[in-house]
Amino acid sequence: MDQGLAKKLFEEGAFLILVDMPKGTEFGMDWNSWITGPKFKGVKMIPPGLHFIFYSSNGKHGGHSSPRSGFFHFFKQREIFISHWDVNNEEIQFSHKSVDEMNSLRENLKNLDKNLAPYPYDTLEKWVSLTDWINNDVMVKLQPENGKIQSVPELISESNVSPSGREMSEESVKVPRSSAVDEDGLPILKPKPGTEIKFSMIPKQWYPPNATPHEISKHSVDSSYILGQIIKNSSQPEDLLGELQFAFVCFVLGQVLDAFEQWKSLVNVLCSCDDLLKEHQKLYESLLTVFYHQLNEIPKDFFVDVVSSNNFLVSTLTILFSNLQTEGIDASLQKRGKQFQKYLTKKFKWNFKSEPDDWAPVVVEI
Repeated sequence: MDQGLAKKLFEEGAFLILVDMPKGTEFGMDWNSWITGPKFKGVKMIPPGLHFIFYSSNGKHGGHSSPRSGFFHFFKQREIFISHWDVNNEEIQFSHKSVDEMNSLRENLKNLDKNLAPYPYDTLEKWVSLTDWINNDVMVKLQPENGKIQSVPELISESNVSPSGREMSEESVKVPRSSAVDEDGLPILKPKPGTEIKFSMIPKQWYPPNATPHEISKHSVDSSYILGQIIKNSSQPEDLLGELQFAFVCFVLGQVLDAFEQWKSLVNVLCSCDDLLKEHQKLYESLLTVFYHQLNEIPKDFFVDVVSSNNFLVSTLTILFSNLQTEGIDASLQKRGKQFQKYLTKKFKWNFKSEPDDWAPVVVEI
C-alpha cells in the first residue's frame, strides 16, 4: 500500500484495541481470520461502518477450539474501541475508559502501531456487498441484549425463566420438577434470556386467524399475507434485506445454526410472495442483488439434502422466477429475474424448469 494512503487511513480509520488476547486464538474481522501471535493487540485503519468481530479460544480445550463467539459494531471515523480478554470465560469483554484515559491512549497509538494488524482492504468490497442493508437500527433491533453472537447457545431450564422472559434466581424458582421436563423425562431447555438473536417471528401457518378453507388454500402457496405482517413490524420493507444479510453473516461467520434456519425461512417467504410482490418491486430488485452476492460465497452443493437430493434453493427460486414473470411486474424487473436465473443455471447447473414437488395443489376439505 502507498505510504501516503496508509498514513491517511491510520489517521482517519478506527481502531480495535484488544488487551491480553492470548497467543493462538482464532480471531477474525469481517471476511478475514487469523491465528494471533504473542504481540497482537488489535486492528488499525478500520473503515467506518458495520463490522463483525469473531473469535475462538484454544486455551482450555487441549488444543481444540472453543465454540465461536462474536459481535457486530458500527465503527465511527477515528473511533478507538477498547476491549480486553476475560481469561476465566475465554471471551472478549468490552472496556469503558474515562476521557483522560482515552486521550492518553490516542496519543500512544503510534507506539502501538507495530502490534496492530492493518485492516485488509482487499476484502472490503465483498464485505460491504454482503452487509449494505444492515444499518445501525437493524443491528440494534436484531442483536442479543448482551451484544454477543454465540455459535453454541447458553441454555437454562425452562422452569428458571419467568413469564416475562427474565431468568429467575434460585430462591424464586418454586416450579415443580415435572413442569421442567418433557414427556421423555428430559429437561426442557431454553436460551438464557438476553442471549438470543431477536429475529422476526415467522409463523409456520401463512394464513390469517379464522381463515376460510379457500383462504387457507390460497395463503398456503402465496406468502403475501405473512410477508405483509412482517413488513408492518419493520421500520421499512428494506429492513427485511438487512435481516436476511444479518442472518447470513451470523451463520457463515458466527456459525449460528438458528441463523441459517431464519435465513431459509426468510428466503421461503420472500420467494413465495405473489400478490404483494407487485407492491414491493423495488424491494425485489434489491433482493436479487442480495441473493447474487450471498450465493457467490457458498459451495455449489451446500443446499443439497443428502437424503432426498432436494435442493431447497432450486425449489424456492423456481417459484420466485415464476412470480416475477406474472402480469403487472415491471419489464426491467422481469429482465433482471431472467438474467439471474440464467446466471445460476450456468454457475450451479441448477434446473429451474421442472416443477417442485410442493407445487401440488393444496386441498382443504370443508
